[in-house]
Amino acid sequence: MSFLDRFLTKEQESKIMRSEEISSGTESEIVAETTADSRDYSLPLSAETRKYVEEQIVARMREIYDPEIPIDIYEMGLIYEINVAENGKVEIIMTLTTPHCPVAESMPGDVQIRALDVDGVRDVNVELVWDPPWTIYMMSEAARLEMGFM
Repeated sequence: MSFLDRFLTKEQESKIMRSEEISSGTESEIVAETTADSRDYSLPLSAETRKYVEEQIVARMREIYDPEIPIDIYEMGLIYEINVAENGKVEIIMTLTTPHCPVAESMPGDVQIRALDVDGVRDVNVELVWDPPWTIYMMSEAARLEMGFM
């Protein structure tokens, strides 16, 4: 399975999980669940805690917007992978729309700062890759619709 296939499969699974979470509980239950965080961030991080930390990092990535396009970098498909290790170290593999992107120097640093702000994260390594190259098909369906690509 190619990297792009794995990426698209993971994205689809994530959308299904979010949809199931929303449909399985009321909005107030979901808010109460997210505000009452009593997680254990002691090392080694459990699989459940690592998954939660990854979800919080995704939420932080949704706060970073491409300066030329009014869509966050996660929906743009610029974040390829987020890996949270048991020791709290995080590896984020990302790309940009083009190597000549005006934020090529600053965006990886912004990604690192936002991820470091998440509880349980002890260190972040952001790797900027160009293979596979970014295409509009890496954007979420909602982002493509908003941009008029559907």
